[in-house]
Amino acid sequence: MAGPLIITAELGAADFAWLDGLRRQHYPPERNRVPAHLTLFRSLPPSAEGEVRRVLGSTCSAPAPAAVISGLMDLGGGVALRVRSDALDALREQMADRFHGLLTPQDSGGWVPHVTIQNKAERAAVRELLRTLETAIELRPLSIRGLLLFRYDEGLWEPLGGYRFRGA
Repeated sequence: MAGPLIITAELGAADFAWLDGLRRQHYPPERNRVPAHLTLFRSLPPSAEGEVRRVLGSTCSAPAPAAVISGLMDLGGGVALRVRSDALDALREQMADRFHGLLTPQDSGGWVPHVTIQNKAERAAVRELLRTLETAIELRPLSIRGLLLFRYDEGLWEPLGGYRFRGA
């Protein structure tokens, strides 16, 4: 049986390299099976792939949304970088409306955009990383070039396609 579909933002090359480097540095290596990512939807039904592709294509006819890294998030067992973007929030809300009836409770609940750089870590390690990054992470722009579609496959993500925003 095919796994669920996942939609993430495609980050600009320099931002992706920086975030993925942080993730490789701080995420437990035995659990770090996917690169740094900004997830919009975690679990769309595989049977809806055609509709998902149509929605991604029409969504990406818009200009790339402006976004910023706005600070740290304490995930309890990890650390993430918070992402702020009114334009990306609006695009995700429009997509969620189009996916009505397909969303899991997790995908239909409140969305807090972030990039996880540490997870499933001991609380002491989380506190230490928060202290370390608290002065190193400052407000900075985040380039979002498009949207990416993946299929979940036993902990790995199979790439299915990329959709670039207009002008990106």
